[in-house]
Amino acid sequence: KAYPRLLHQFVHALTALWQHGEVTNFEYLIYLNACAGRSYQDLTQYPVFPWVLADYTSDTLDLHDPDTFRDLSRPMGALSEKRRAQYLERYATMHEFYYTDTLDGATPPFHYGTHYSCAGYVLHYLVRLQPYTSMSLALQGGSFDKADRLFNDVARAWASASRENLQDVRELTPEFFFLPDFLVNGNRLALGVTQRAEVIDDVVLPPWARGSAHEFIRWQRMALESRFVSEHLHHWVDLVFGVKQLGPRAVEAMNVFIHVTYEGEVDLDAIDDEMAKTATLAQINNFGQTPSQLFHKEHPRKVVPDLVRWLSPASTASTASTSSATGAS
Repeated sequence: KAYPRLLHQFVHALTALWQHGEVTNFEYLIYLNACAGRSYQDLTQYPVFPWVLADYTSDTLDLHDPDTFRDLSRPMGALSEKRRAQYLERYATMHEFYYTDTLDGATPPFHYGTHYSCAGYVLHYLVRLQPYTSMSLALQGGSFDKADRLFNDVARAWASASRENLQDVRELTPEFFFLPDFLVNGNRLALGVTQRAEVIDDVVLPPWARGSAHEFIRWQRMALESRFVSEHLHHWVDLVFGVKQLGPRAVEAMNVFIHVTYEGEVDLDAIDDEMAKTATLAQINNFGQTPSQLFHKEHPRKVVPDLVRWLSPASTASTASTSSATGAS
């Protein structure tokens, strides 16, 4: 009975540390994932991290330009206006049928039939790295997925998840911010050839990475710890771990997923039919799971201080005279 209270106290203290700059953005997200029940030991509840950059085509990155970054106040499905309109239409149609349909077992309305994190997505990203390679082969019946569906290009993955594919609203895994190895086919796996005659090997990186997986990770981590992300990360936390995860706020934020992904929405003990229970469990595992809700109020914003070296007029004059004397000598 004491666990929820202790967890609340820990999260509250953790947030205060983050606000004061004593915990990095990366560390904060890792801790939040752990508190919400997500860990490296469970592919169905693997730690989830946000896409933070929106520019995967430029030769250089300007981390002082807001246009370089993804809008963290919106879920992936709401970043593109075209897809946003399609998801809104889907929700409105399902909402109308759900509240007029008299049949039992009707599916509650949702924006997204897929999730931002599930076992399949984790293996999709990490297929080049053991033990995920073996897990991916086991999932696909002993062979790799079709070459055209494998993770092969960061820019294409971003385009698919942010605007092109109605079935793709996936976020990232922590490895995108610390582990270059998963981007390189170091084990020389035979991953196949696409319909465009492209041999799948190392992941194709954005121009600003200069062909280096280490450089890509370096920029990713700098972006995650940048001023822009620090000042806007609380919006994404609200979507994934907080007040915009459930209820009317989630509807307003266009952040509603299929009901089986939410904690406590399905009572497995109440399902008597073993086949139905097995099918429901498989659906939960395959569709992804929404983290446990950690915040019931809007997450506080992190105020990043301006670092300004202040000198009084007297000290400025003293510094100038010292510099002159040094130059003369």
